[in-house]
Amino acid sequence: MNKTYRTIWISDLHLGSTQCQADVLLDFLKHNESEKLYLVGDIIDFWALSKKMYWPRDHNTVIQKVLRKARHGTHVIYIPGNHDENVRQYDDYVFGDIIVKNSDVHTSFDGKQFLVVHGDEYDTIAKCHKWIAKLGSEGYDFLLWVNRFLRVMRGWLGIQSNFSLAAYVKFKVKNVVQFISDYEESIVSTLKDEGLDGVICGHIHHAEIKVIDGFLYINTGDFVESGTAIVEHFNGTLELVKWHKIESSIAHDKTLEVNIHR
Repeated sequence: MNKTYRTIWISDLHLGSTQCQADVLLDFLKHNESEKLYLVGDIIDFWALSKKMYWPRDHNTVIQKVLRKARHGTHVIYIPGNHDENVRQYDDYVFGDIIVKNSDVHTSFDGKQFLVVHGDEYDTIAKCHKWIAKLGSEGYDFLLWVNRFLRVMRGWLGIQSNFSLAAYVKFKVKNVVQFISDYEESIVSTLKDEGLDGVICGHIHHAEIKVIDGFLYINTGDFVESGTAIVEHFNGTLELVKWHKIESSIAHDKTLEVNIHR
C-alpha cells in the first residue's frame, strides 16, 4: 500500500557509483508519494563517474521515476552536494520540472522553518581539504565493497543479519565518532541564531533526528548503506524512515518521530 506525505527528503543516492542501492531506492520511490520532494545532494556521484563510467539501467530508471513524479505534480527541488557540486552553477534553473537550489528554507505545516542544505559547507575537511575528503570517500567505498562479501558469506552460513562493516567502523573508531559530533555541532553553532527552527541535511551518511541546544538537527542518511529518508506528515510531524526491500515484501520501520512545539 502506497503512502503519501506532505514532504519527503532523500540524499546521498550516489547514482553512478557501484555502491548505490538503486533497487531499494526504486522500491521506496514506488511506494511513497509526496507533495514536495527534496533531493538533498550527492544524487549523482560525479566523483565515481570521473574514474569509471558506471550507469546501469536501474540508475536511469531512478532518474525517470523522479522526472515522472515532477511531471505529475510533485514539487521536486534538487539541492546539489559535493559529489555533484558542478550542478551548483545552475542555482534557480529548472530542468524537466525539477528546480535546482543550492539551499532552501522549508516551512512545515505547523510553521517551523528549516534550512535544507547538503551540509558539506559545514564540513571543514570537505570544504578546505578536498583531497582528504576524496581519500575518505575511497576508504568508505572500500568498506562497503568488503561488506557485500561479508553479507554473502553470512548468508552461506545461514546467518541472517543487517550487519554493516562501514556502520561498525563509524561507531567504533573514535576519530570518526568525533567527526560526526563536530559536524553536527558546526551546523548548529552556525545556524541556531539565524531565526530558524532547524536544519535538514545529508552528507555524512548518518541518519538522525535530535535536538541540540534547542535547535532541531535532522540528517536524511543515505541510499548506499542505510536506505533512510525523512518524511513530513500532513500534521507537521517529522519522521525518520528506514526502508527495507526484502524479497517482494516491504518493511517500513518508524525509527523516530518528532513534533516539537515551542
